[in-house]
Amino acid sequence: MQKADWSGVFPAITTPFTGDGAVDEAFLTKHVAWLLDAGCKGVVALGSLGEGATLTAAEKVRILEVCRVVTKGRVPLVASISGLATAECVALAKEAARVGCDGLMVLPPYVYLGDWPETEAHFSAVIGATKLSCMLYNNPIAYGTDLSAEDVKHLADKHANVHAVKESSGDVRRITAVRALLGSRLALFAGLDDMIVEALAVGADGWVAGLVNALPSESVALVNLAKAGRIEEALKLYAWFLPLLRFDVVPKFVQLIKLVQAEVGMGSEAVRAPRLTLSGKERKDALAIVRRQLRHRADA
Repeated sequence: MQKADWSGVFPAITTPFTGDGAVDEAFLTKHVAWLLDAGCKGVVALGSLGEGATLTAAEKVRILEVCRVVTKGRVPLVASISGLATAECVALAKEAARVGCDGLMVLPPYVYLGDWPETEAHFSAVIGATKLSCMLYNNPIAYGTDLSAEDVKHLADKHANVHAVKESSGDVRRITAVRALLGSRLALFAGLDDMIVEALAVGADGWVAGLVNALPSESVALVNLAKAGRIEEALKLYAWFLPLLRFDVVPKFVQLIKLVQAEVGMGSEAVRAPRLTLSGKERKDALAIVRRQLRHRADA
């Protein structure tokens, strides 16, 4: 997997659970195939939307194995690498390579917010653990660690297998800042759903997306329209999509995106504790937004 392979819509897939809380492998297979049939260009597993922090090490490896069967020969499979300890993350990276993943999305450590030497050492250990193509994940809102454009350049200069960045600071200027320092060396991805058109307008190559789990055709169409310069059509679709895309940038984004999946008949609302499914007024209000937008989907 090279820089050119990092392009288009890459779903950050949700992890489906059965009624007893186990990973639903049968639905996972069906879901990933559906996303690829809609035109998605890659799959990112085990991320925050995939509830990676609540999965056991064995579950993570098994999810990658299931996804590999579906994606092999079709699109790249990318494993999200996160954890509390560097050694834990290095071990998962090596397992991802063994399973046959094509790339890694590398996160900073959970919980402990280190200084730059510690952060750089963690990223370097994971990136250097395999020869797999790597995407750096910058999400200071969720993880408290902020990779500046200069930090991204440092890691890219040090590691030849860094090929992409997922930018989730919420500041579209970060994309232009990285591009100014590195030119076309790295593929740049929008990491928040409600910034995708803005990110593409300033040169992003792709989208690690959330609502795509429920609405893949619309997600792919949005990127294709924007990339083709069909701005009026893209903005019309974006205006319809935004009330749902904003579900991706709130604390209960997992529950909300799974709610949309359930409404379109492609998934359940089941989440893993400490998350709880939405209930009461919170669920009613969210469901009203979902159903209103789905009723008007053909108008977009």
